[in-house]
Amino acid sequence: MSQHKLLINQNPIPKQFSFKVTLFVFLLMASGQLFAQKELSPRQTYPDLFEKVQLARIYPDGKSFVDAIPKKDPSAIMAAYDAQKKLATFNLKNFVAENFSMPENHNAVYQSDINAGIEKHLDTLWTVLKRNPDTVSNFKTSLLPLPHPYIVPGGRFREIYYWDSYFTMLGLQKAGKTKIMKDMIDNFAYLINQYGFIPNGNRSYYLTRSQPPFFAAMVQLLTQNNTYAKLADYKDVLEKEYNFWMKGAAQLKNGTAINHSVKLTDGTLLNRYYDAGDVPREESYREDFEAAKLTKQQPAVFLRNVRSAAESGWDFSSRWFADGKNISQIITTDLLPVDLNTLMYNLEIAIAAANQQAGNKVKAVLFYARAAKRKTAILKYFWNTDLNFFTDYNWKTKSLSNQFTLAASFPLYFKLATPAQVKLVAEKIEKDFLKAGGLITTLTTSKEQWDAPNAWAPLQYISIKGLHHYGFDKLADDITSRWINQNIAVFEETGKLMEKYNVVETNSKGGGGEYPLQDGFGWTNGVLLKLMKDK
Repeated sequence: MSQHKLLINQNPIPKQFSFKVTLFVFLLMASGQLFAQKELSPRQTYPDLFEKVQLARIYPDGKSFVDAIPKKDPSAIMAAYDAQKKLATFNLKNFVAENFSMPENHNAVYQSDINAGIEKHLDTLWTVLKRNPDTVSNFKTSLLPLPHPYIVPGGRFREIYYWDSYFTMLGLQKAGKTKIMKDMIDNFAYLINQYGFIPNGNRSYYLTRSQPPFFAAMVQLLTQNNTYAKLADYKDVLEKEYNFWMKGAAQLKNGTAINHSVKLTDGTLLNRYYDAGDVPREESYREDFEAAKLTKQQPAVFLRNVRSAAESGWDFSSRWFADGKNISQIITTDLLPVDLNTLMYNLEIAIAAANQQAGNKVKAVLFYARAAKRKTAILKYFWNTDLNFFTDYNWKTKSLSNQFTLAASFPLYFKLATPAQVKLVAEKIEKDFLKAGGLITTLTTSKEQWDAPNAWAPLQYISIKGLHHYGFDKLADDITSRWINQNIAVFEETGKLMEKYNVVETNSKGGGGEYPLQDGFGWTNGVLLKLMKDK
């Protein structure tokens, strides 16, 4: 299924290694310090060629080349490149065109029928966005094969995405498509068993990071009626994912961090986003390469912060910037995100319930206790008494962020917040976040896509359901109506459902980010159908 090579710093070891270097590698292996990875990413597969293609912007979208399909074996392509690259007649663009095919854009061949209505459109899109189980091609691509069918977001996003899929599943469940919902969950279980975690998406270049841990919520959604499975069926993979997010935590001293875990000075354990890499993201290589020139941070520190923000799913937002304005001051790994820790609380609850169902009372008690401890910590460290709002916590400066974001809705969604807190959060949401087409993501207007004036389906749903949990039905229903109306209005004008929306100027499209506005769109479809059916 995959090539196997030893890697140091994620680069292939040259064939011409001397005996001394080979001995050094052996010693590294013996000490457990060598980074071994089965699947090579495009940067590892095509050294030098990859960098040249991405920096020259042979394709307008940096994701095109990392998803490209080689027309021959990668080793043959590299041999041809090495032989030709120094020739005066060498043309990089022509070479790439001769040796690679662009990935298929399934959306491009689909034409919607506006007159058939929104529900017919949604029903058809499940077929358009469906992918069959992957087979291994003769030539290596970046795609990580999955054993079951799945739904992709659409547009440039040709693979399954982790946190997107939870919101897509909300619609699949309402559409009665529980089988593919289970297939997707089983694909994620497969990824956990294969790699120890769920990557950002099923691509080799995503193997350094995950995304917001919604797997437990997916399993809870699937098993709530015990029709297709029981929570206990996923006990082991839930625990494996937990171990990924908590790796190294047991050895931490107070006031230190490792990987995704942070131990505060009082001994409290919480989590942060943390990408294992510190080089430019392969799918946005040129953007990261150029951005690293404009920061005063060390390149490796800056790039890890950028990559870790990508793990959050909020790539990018003023939420992660020290000054609230500029990506050059990104400090993702210094921040403990309120939404991540709320999701970790739910993961601990799910593991406890799965073990209780399986008859392991000792482990159930252990994880219920961990969840209770985390709940106490969330209410202590993330409630900002100055702002009367949930905000992120900077573990290095021991201070709360002053950024207002819809991440504050997560404690409501998972029923962690006190009624008094929810009242204050609801008042702020209604006063400052609620716009003509729904809820803006933050109160900062910027060029970043996870800021105002943009709005995103997952955050609408989390906020709406969170408010319903505490009886703020009138506000929740108002948000629901505005969001549904915005989605339908754009559909009736364009025949498309979008990745994000401008809810301030509803006649304008959502903007910002590193790529054009995408249509499809998995999580928009799922949330829209769920809200329409539940209304």
